[in-house]
Amino acid sequence: MPRVLLLIPSASYRAHDFLAAAGRLGLDVAVASDVGQPLNAFPERSLTADFSDVEAGAATIARYADSYPVDAIVPVDDGGTALAARASELLRLPANAPTAVGATRNKAELRQLLAEAGLPSPAFRVCAFNEDAAAVATELSFPVVVKPLALAGSRGVMRADDAGAFVAVVERLRRMLEQPATAAACGATADRYLVEGYLPGDEVALEGLLLDGSLQVLALFDKPDRLEGPFFEETIYVTPSRLTAERQAEIREVSARAALALGLTRGPLHVELRLNDAGAFPIDIASRTIGGHCARCLRFDVGEGAGAAASLEEIVLRQAVGLSLERLERETPASGVMMIPTPGAGRLHAVHGLEEARGVPLVSEVTIATPLGHLFVPLPEGGAYPGFIFARAETPEAVVGALRASHARLRFELEPV
Repeated sequence: MPRVLLLIPSASYRAHDFLAAAGRLGLDVAVASDVGQPLNAFPERSLTADFSDVEAGAATIARYADSYPVDAIVPVDDGGTALAARASELLRLPANAPTAVGATRNKAELRQLLAEAGLPSPAFRVCAFNEDAAAVATELSFPVVVKPLALAGSRGVMRADDAGAFVAVVERLRRMLEQPATAAACGATADRYLVEGYLPGDEVALEGLLLDGSLQVLALFDKPDRLEGPFFEETIYVTPSRLTAERQAEIREVSARAALALGLTRGPLHVELRLNDAGAFPIDIASRTIGGHCARCLRFDVGEGAGAAASLEEIVLRQAVGLSLERLERETPASGVMMIPTPGAGRLHAVHGLEEARGVPLVSEVTIATPLGHLFVPLPEGGAYPGFIFARAETPEAVVGALRASHARLRFELEPV
């Protein structure tokens, strides 16, 4: 029985879905987390590793594997990708090179490598917070987007349309990155920020699997809600895409070239792109699956007979431990997910209309992922979604309509802080 070590940060949404997928495949599972877990009473099943110090965390995993060998190390989200790559290198397990994964975790390095490879890229520069932002603004062509180098989920990402707004958003980001938890998440990049030229256009997301360097597209998501700023909170993802076959082929080609430019050769690939008349621009690339619970809207035929529909997590685990991937075809009905927008600033007191939201035709699931008492902080400082709505239908348009109708029935009661 193959043995897999799942890297699950304590703040991850993904623990249940990956553990369930491993159970369906009959894998022997151990879990590494960044904090102590009840499973630590069973040392063969769990360990605590430092996710922020990759070298220290990888050494911990290597010592663990001396006693309890593993066949694969799988990160469930962004927080563990760099650690998984380095630990796999130490143990000589098949994995992406740490340098390739590291490029996906640093927006400046990512942008530089994509531009050097000749991929469509906005103008960009890296600035330090100790530079005079007003002086920097005189050298920019507006509008621009200001980003931290190391955060995910649109945290800290802000649009500035003129010099005054630029100075304000840089100061806002500086204050944000001075907070201890955020500074720790950014590590050595907390003293800098990225400035990119704003790209107008629609946004899409590609979900894929790299097989010996070749990209297998698993799903292409449209994002029907325009992301124009000043902040960039994502909401609806729906597949299959309604783009032309030619545009979809362009997206696939650009995504494959982007993975090659970074040196990624295996495992899941998630690419966010902006589309306009100038081309398909890779905005962000990650060596993991789509975030949150969003993968639940995807099911695949892997060629093992009727009733064998597999989750995205199962596909990732199959590849990791060398199980068969005879066929990878997404189930044909249209499907989609809404990441429920943050309802405001405050502490969650109650959620109303949940049963009505679940009763909307075509809606398959409504999940509230945050407990009562949770403190919501909107973007750009915050970023946690209250939950997720899923729908399936014959057409993408019907999916989007069901998601919006379900969301309209929800009301979040917040206590001011």
